Amino acid sequence: MPAISNEIILSSLKTIMVPSVGKSVVDLGIVSDIIIKDGNIGFSLEIAPDQANEMELVRKECEDQIRRLPGVISATVVLTSERSPSPQSRNGAKKTTQETNNIPGIGAIVAVASGKGGVGKSTIATNLAVALARLGHRVGILDADIYGPSIPRMLGITEKPQADTDKKILPLEKYNLKCMSMGFLVEEDTPMIWRGPMVQSALEQMLREVKWGEIDFLIVDMPPGTGDAQLTMAQRVPLAGSVIVSTPQDIALLDARKGLGMFQKVNVPVFGCIENMSYFLCPKCGERSEIFSHGGAREWAQKLNVDFLGELPLDIGVRVGSDGGIPISVSDPDSLHGKTFLEIGKKVAEKVDSSHNLNTPPTIETMD
Repeated sequence: MPAISNEIILSSLKTIMVPSVGKSVVDLGIVSDIIIKDGNIGFSLEIAPDQANEMELVRKECEDQIRRLPGVISATVVLTSERSPSPQSRNGAKKTTQETNNIPGIGAIVAVASGKGGVGKSTIATNLAVALARLGHRVGILDADIYGPSIPRMLGITEKPQADTDKKILPLEKYNLKCMSMGFLVEEDTPMIWRGPMVQSALEQMLREVKWGEIDFLIVDMPPGTGDAQLTMAQRVPLAGSVIVSTPQDIALLDARKGLGMFQKVNVPVFGCIENMSYFLCPKCGERSEIFSHGGAREWAQKLNVDFLGELPLDIGVRVGSDGGIPISVSDPDSLHGKTFLEIGKKVAEKVDSSHNLNTPPTIETMD
């Protein structure tokens, strides 16, 4: 079986016609940004904004055509243009998220987010997922940080996902977690140079075309900031709620406030805030050092009427575990961190139960 190449993909797409002009997508030269990785194929169709309705059918035909190629596990095709048209329903009203975003089998989707990078968001998302599993829940974790996926390393997973007979991607499993990440599909040091629409499509595919099965919680490790990925998750996914991660220092709290504002703007409940790197205890002398200040996240949460879920000190064991693929909630569940993550897990589960938001997305308008 020959390896999948750009030439094979383009040759296969020569049969996909654009009805209004009577030419194939290849002849029109609109196929771009082809990415091939271990049987996972992605590319864009560059179109004019007023072609969106017609080209949506063409896009689906392209995906179906590529999925039929031998050796293909998944295919993601997105439409790109300089200006995306506003989605309209038949009566001219904008579509709401409730029309498209139910995901069968998944109970509550909880986003773990931060306003800036480097605050330990992925570490907290991983250990929160492990804590919920320790509490007896069925848990999945989705690494939505497309540009900097780190969950594979933190869970020590080096395998590649496979597809079942229905071309659904099977999540990898470890520590009683089902896991999916873009990091499984590209080499660890490969930069993801993708446009916004490609990122959005990849996120939706990892949610809807992965065979998650029946799970109680899906923890989503969000990319830092308030860009395309965050808006896609907030608008097109039935988020039960979100958790904001910050360090105590002022600059991190300023960015965390932006993340909080985004979730509030799109009507996604904020379950609370976690202060990471809250202080450092010297393992030799026991002296406490507040390297990044202390208590800032707690004060910030009180001022903004957001629950404070807990604080976590700096600890070398957390770093060693994350780098080694063994989260501290697994390697040392009776440690301060292990116990704190368990308490945070209980609080998040209680928030979900009280919110009555399981699979009930907020009704909001899709942003242009």
